This record gives sequence, C-alpha cells and structure tokens, in this order.
Amino acid sequence: MQNTFEVAIIGAGFGGLGMAINLKKAGRESLVLLEKADDVGGCWRENSYPGAACDVPSYLYSYSFERKPDWSRRFAPQAEIFDYLRHCARKYDLYRHIRFGTEVAGARFDETAGLWRIETHGGETVSARYLITATGQLNRPAIPHLPGIDHFQGPAFHSAQWRHDLDLTGKKVAVIGTGASAIQFVPAIAPQVSRLTLFQRSAPYVIPKADRPYTRLEKALIARSPLLQKISRGGIYSLYETRVLGFTALQQILTLYTRKARSLMHRHIKDPVLRRKLTPDYPIGCKRVLISNDYYPALARDNVEVIDTGIECITATGVRTRDGAEHPAEVLIYGTGFQATEFLSPMQITGRDGIELNQAWRDGAEAYLGITVHGFPNLFMLYGPNTNLGHSSIVYMLESQIQYVMDSLRTMDERNARSLEVHEASQQVFNLALQQQIRNTVWDKGCTSWYKTDSGKNTNNWPGFTFRYRQLTRRINPDDYHFTAR
Repeated sequence: MQNTFEVAIIGAGFGGLGMAINLKKAGRESLVLLEKADDVGGCWRENSYPGAACDVPSYLYSYSFERKPDWSRRFAPQAEIFDYLRHCARKYDLYRHIRFGTEVAGARFDETAGLWRIETHGGETVSARYLITATGQLNRPAIPHLPGIDHFQGPAFHSAQWRHDLDLTGKKVAVIGTGASAIQFVPAIAPQVSRLTLFQRSAPYVIPKADRPYTRLEKALIARSPLLQKISRGGIYSLYETRVLGFTALQQILTLYTRKARSLMHRHIKDPVLRRKLTPDYPIGCKRVLISNDYYPALARDNVEVIDTGIECITATGVRTRDGAEHPAEVLIYGTGFQATEFLSPMQITGRDGIELNQAWRDGAEAYLGITVHGFPNLFMLYGPNTNLGHSSIVYMLESQIQYVMDSLRTMDERNARSLEVHEASQQVFNLALQQQIRNTVWDKGCTSWYKTDSGKNTNNWPGFTFRYRQLTRRINPDDYHFTAR
C-alpha cells in the first residue's frame, strides 16, 4: 500500500472533500484523505439526531462548483446534505483516495526529508509533503464535567452520537443544554416521550426560521436555468452578508432581531414564569442566534418542563439540581455542543525544531488568515482559528481557503521550493489586528460562549465580511512566507 503522497488531508467533510476535488482538477492526484469514520460527511454524517437540519439556506450551503438544483426545501435536512456530500465524493472519484477507519494520532514534520510523518491510531505511518487539516470546529462532542455523571443507570448519549436503536416512546427524558442541536431535537422528540425535562444554563435567542418546501415548479425552473441558480445563490449571499453589520459596526440593527425573538416567544409562551426563564440576560448576538419555528411550541407542551436551576449532580435515576430537587429520568441526552476552541485536538502536531502546536497555542489558537502557523512548514488548515461565521455560509469560507492553499502550492512549484512557513511577524500583525476588531463586536459584550477560550479569547469567529476574507485569500503574498529551497 502506498504510504507517501504529495498531499495528505485529514477529514472528509465539506472542507476535505472540497480540497481534494480542487487538487484533482489541478492534476494533483497524489493525495490521500484520512477519515476516522466509515463514510464521508463530517458533522453531517455524525449529527443525525431527529430534526437535524442546516441553519443556512440550501443554495448557499453547497459548493459553488457543484450546485444542486433540487434541494427539497429552503433549509436542507441533515440526510439531504449527507447525500449531497456522498454524491460529490462519487462524482469526483474521491472514494479511491480515502482511507476510512483511519484516525490520526499525530503528525511530525521531518525537516531532513521535508515531509510530514503522520501516525494513525492503527500504527500506520503516512508521509506527505503537504499536510492539510479539515477536521472542522464542531467535531468533538463536549460532555459536561458533572458530579455523578457515570452513576446514571439508564442510556446516556450526546446528540452527535444519537442512539437510533433506542425507542424514546413513553420514556422520561432529561436533556442537558439548549444550543443549536437541542432546539432541533427537543421539538422532534417531545411528542413521543412521556416527560421531557430540559436543563438550561442560559436562555438562547430564538428567531423565526423562514423555511418551507420548494415547489415542483421552482425546482424545475432552477434545474433548467444555470443563470437562475447563480442569481438565487447570489441573492441569498448578499442578504446574509449584510447581517454581519449587526455583529460589528452597526450593532443597533440587532434591536430588530431582539424584537423578533421576543415576539416569537410571546406568541407561543403564555406562562409568565416560563417566559422569564426563556428571556436571555445578555445582548443578542453575543452567543449564537438560533432559528426555529417549533422550539417554543415544544416548550409550551404539558409534558415539557424547563429547569434553569443549576445542576448539582447526576444521580442513578436522574438529575439533582442545586435547590435539592430530584428530577427523575430514564434517558439522559446531552445537547451540550462541541469542544470548538480545541483546534486539531487530540492530535499531537509537532513542527519545526520539535515545537508542539498545543504549546504554540497555549494562549489560544491563532493562525495567519486562519490557515498557516509559524513553526509548522507546509501545514494548512481549513476552518481554522477565527474563520467561523455568525451570519453566512462556512462553505464560502472553505472555498476561499481552498483557493489560498491551491495558490500556495502553485507558488511553491514556481519557486521550486521545498517548504514554506509563514513569518512570525506576519502572523502576529494579522492576529493583533483581528483581536482588536473582535473587541468591537457584540461577541465581546461579556457573555460566555463556545466562541471563546476559558481565558476569554475569541478563537473562532471572523469579525468581518466574507468577501473581504476572500479578497485576502485570493492570492498568497510571498512576502508573508519563508521559502526553503529544494
């Protein structure tokens, strides 16, 4: 089996597949994708919980080079996105490049050979000139550190590890967490369980979801007109792009969304005590704004209770809150999100002179343009630090990053270079400016969120327009890099 390649990609989700497709289009066939699971899809393979769907419109949440004219509805469900990614892998002949069931334990840059030595948990070593990580920011479930968590006697699982073999009908279910996943699966399971107790640490802002099925006529028109496809995608992009102003320069715009959220809640929640529980105590946008039409109606059901008292511990038969109350449960579901700020963990990435990435990032992850890191030659990240969005499609950002990587490889070929490494000064200047920009956003208004490390550094979000990011990543600036000759 071949174990030396020009390019090794870790992950076969949107980023990894898109990167591989562009490499193949450029004639770079010496590539391998290392995927820990048994199929492509990334988070859309793993998050198969009831009600799972995208919160970005379908036409924008897809590759620009592989448009899908027959999306079933405005916001595609999980299964449809998963099928789309498998279609892309088949169409572009990627499966023969993918090694499934191959989880990467770590990678070390061999300075003598100018290669990355990638170690898998299976004991295999794969070597590559370029290492591209496409592991995403939302790929490692976060389980809260609660006393007694191992004492619970019933089934317990994270929403990203849904137990489809478990029938919840008639069960008493406790759900911990009220994030983007919970607002989708809670309405889906509430009608079938006997009792659902939802434990909320902080109330989210929820606004209406402008979702509906596409008509047969709409799909037919889109399918017959590539121009209409382009116009539709461009219109959605332009509309969503303006929303970044609410998070950044014109935060007063968010007042409109605060009103929408309150109106939606008041329309469905009549109990004043429950309304109080569901009213956020922080500015809208400081945490992720959620979209749903059925979350509040689900919480208003007679068999659903929202608990905002802190959890003291997990018991063998349920959850005990800090007020001493016992809340019985037969099934425990964690809707507690992901370890979003721990980029590339738990892999051990070792660069030049033996420096470990975890050590380089001891004060919080950062990279130049979210893609390259000083001390780590020929390493590129997709969906790296500070490239997440609160207003648009991450696929657009990924395509910008892919273009940057492709231009970097072309530049390396033109210079006959062995390696490239971003200058420390370029990385520092970029990130100092970026963090200063973040301090003027709504994300820095005092709330805690998955955007931030425990120390308060925002390592996740891009604080500007996505078209500005595309401008910055359209071409590599050779002055930002040190090139080593062959």
